Amino acid sequence: MYVRTGLLVLAASVFLCGCRQKDTQGEEEGQPMETAVQKLNENYVDTMIMRKQVFYQQVKCNGKLRAAAKSELSVQATGVLHEIFVKNGQRVEKGELLASVDKRDARRELEKAQQDMERARIDLVDKLIGQGYDENMENVPEAILERARVTSGFSAAEYALQTARINLERCDLHAPFAGRVADMDCKLYQQPEGKFCTLIDDSQFDVEFSILEAELQMVEVGQKVTVAPFVDEEQTFEGLVTEINPSIDDKGQVKVRARIRNRGGALMEGMNVMAVVEKAVPDMFVVPKDAVLMRDGFHVLFRYEEGRAVWTYVDVIYANISSYAVTGNKRKETKLRDGDVVITSGNLNLADGTEVRPIGHAANH
Repeated sequence: MYVRTGLLVLAASVFLCGCRQKDTQGEEEGQPMETAVQKLNENYVDTMIMRKQVFYQQVKCNGKLRAAAKSELSVQATGVLHEIFVKNGQRVEKGELLASVDKRDARRELEKAQQDMERARIDLVDKLIGQGYDENMENVPEAILERARVTSGFSAAEYALQTARINLERCDLHAPFAGRVADMDCKLYQQPEGKFCTLIDDSQFDVEFSILEAELQMVEVGQKVTVAPFVDEEQTFEGLVTEINPSIDDKGQVKVRARIRNRGGALMEGMNVMAVVEKAVPDMFVVPKDAVLMRDGFHVLFRYEEGRAVWTYVDVIYANISSYAVTGNKRKETKLRDGDVVITSGNLNLADGTEVRPIGHAANH
């Protein structure tokens, strides 16, 4: 009887100890889970300190590149192409020889003109000697000399010689300026008809684009322009506005032209580009676009104050590709102050007074 009672007491003790250990383990395992859930429910945000700075107002337009200098070149003399020294895409210097036509006829004409000139000179000297002047034609009155030049055929021979020399020079085609050869489709031993090639000075380009009439006040001659080709928008080129056409077309647009340098030779004639004109506006509160939300038909942002998000109505004054220039909302009579800490991300699901935890250090300054 006593033995049975002792066994029952021992079993009860073991059972109670086991239950106590399970409860302890449950408490220890539950604490990390509760901490993880708490962290998951916390609102982590990025912040920035708002300071007045220059805001760059932007006008973004589609444009097309035009070479600063472009010329369609033709060989002036008639005849078949005897030599071609260039090909499409080749860069040439000013005065460089591009092509030549057969010069045999032009050389014969020059030789004949030289002989005619020599005969006319002899006739001129004979006339002057016959009038009592020496063959050096010194001290001959201007009127008598001019008459002798005409009657001897010297003036006509001199003109013919000049023409023959020009015709020989026209057999060669030289580059009028430094540039790149394009649109050449001529072959050797063919007679070129019309254009031989197009020469493009691609060291710099004019970008032509149109802006709206309402944007005209934002653009002026000498203003900075940033250009990016559509084929590679990461590559940008800078230039200045050179012309604003003083006329508005039937679409309410104004044509603008800017000059840019072809850094690295990446740009080409006729290329489609994106042109961005920037105008600096000083003393503005500038925030990233992600910092501003639409709520109840108003623009709002959240300021960070003492661990909480504070709902603040704002007016957007200007906008560019990445930022807004903002002020306090006039209708709601809200104010923004230099040094306010603004929440820039993690704000989509926030409400006024929501507890937040900044990721950065802006809120601590």
